[in-house]
Amino acid sequence: MPRFVILEHDWNGTHWDLMLEVDGVLRAWALDAPIMRGVDVPARALPDHRILYLDYEGQVSGDRGVVRRWDRGEYEVQDWTSVLIRVHLVGDQLVGGAELRMVGSGEGELPSRWVFRLGNVD
Repeated sequence: MPRFVILEHDWNGTHWDLMLEVDGVLRAWALDAPIMRGVDVPARALPDHRILYLDYEGQVSGDRGVVRRWDRGEYEVQDWTSVLIRVHLVGDQLVGGAELRMVGSGEGELPSRWVFRLGNVD
């Protein structure tokens, strides 16, 4: 099964980086608030990250803060389109259905806007 990681990222404030392993890279989103079951959390699409972030904690190059692993595990894809990603997470802390839903596409260099939700996704 593919793996996932959630890193707490302290840089210009705190956010959480959700990363899903896909074809040798990590698809990534920055979650702007703590994860709470059944609550929509604003998210921003990020560029793909290197697989090494599945196990990495510490300083981020380019003076981009510090990351600490908040959770990790495996996931199973239930649905994956350009605007909706549904997965079942089996992590150290998070277990259950989760979804990322696009709510607005980025314009110019702005990232696409997404919402992340854990649980109650059907």
